[in-house]
Amino acid sequence: MNYKPYKITLALLFVVLSVLLVQAQSGRRKTQPPPAAPIPTPTPEPTPTPKKEGEKSELVFLVGTDRHTDPGTMPLAFHTAAQRGCADRLRARSAAEVDAPHGNLGRGEAIEKAKKSTNTYVILLTLQFDTMVNRSNDIQLDFVVFAPVTSKVVLTGRSYVNANRAGPIIVGPTSRVPAGVYREQWLKDAGEEAADKILKRLNMIAPPKK
Repeated sequence: MNYKPYKITLALLFVVLSVLLVQAQSGRRKTQPPPAAPIPTPTPEPTPTPKKEGEKSELVFLVGTDRHTDPGTMPLAFHTAAQRGCADRLRARSAAEVDAPHGNLGRGEAIEKAKKSTNTYVILLTLQFDTMVNRSNDIQLDFVVFAPVTSKVVLTGRSYVNANRAGPIIVGPTSRVPAGVYREQWLKDAGEEAADKILKRLNMIAPPKK
């Protein structure tokens, strides 16, 4: 009996089985994907500090009047008119907060208030009759500005309250309006003029608000 063809067949069968076994093992192997790149951790943005509603301005003007000058001869309404004119003009032409407290403010108290504050310019208004002419319609408004912290004098000035003098006053009393009303308007205008000078000195002058 010839076993040679039988041996060849077995050999071929062994080769085929080996190939099939190798393919089966390779099929079981899973292809490992390449490692994923690390995801960078985002850096949180700094949260801005929100402004509080109604936050006060960084600059403050305190407008006061020395009402004890010439006591008994200068009506309190005159002091109030000059103070109101100055304060209203400062509010209209600057972004500063403006405080105009009622009552008297002496020079010593004004200096002390400026010294105790870090952001308040104290403006002291003083009314007195113009001794050069000695008439009731001729009043002068003096003003002085004290700087915060140091209380040093930033500016001093004077506005004259008289319809006959050069300046912002261009109207005079009529028979329909008492003279006292016009004098108060003159004082208000003088206060506005003082405010304009102060803002110009501090480089804060701005166009009038509409």
